[in-house]
Amino acid sequence: MKGDITILADSGIRNGLDVVRMIALGADSVLLGRAYLYALATHGKQGVANLLNLIEKEMKVAMTLTGAKSIREISRDSLVQNAEALQTFDALKQNNAA
Repeated sequence: MKGDITILADSGIRNGLDVVRMIALGADSVLLGRAYLYALATHGKQGVANLLNLIEKEMKVAMTLTGAKSIREISRDSLVQNAEALQTFDALKQNNAA
């Protein structure tokens, strides 16, 4: 499905780690509605700027920990400690779908 449609992730995104998780799960973009509104309501324009800076820093930490040097390098393999287990799971899922 990836590539056929644009996937937007929204719901419960609170920090940069959540953003990286959603991208790893296949999202093309991640929406920050609630966090953005809270920052705006409590601290105005500067609150939003601070939020975006914090999310960027958290994303960089998460990417460093997973070995991703760019957003394009974030993958589902980043979510599991054993990529082989993920491949086995995907193979089983495909066999069951057939």
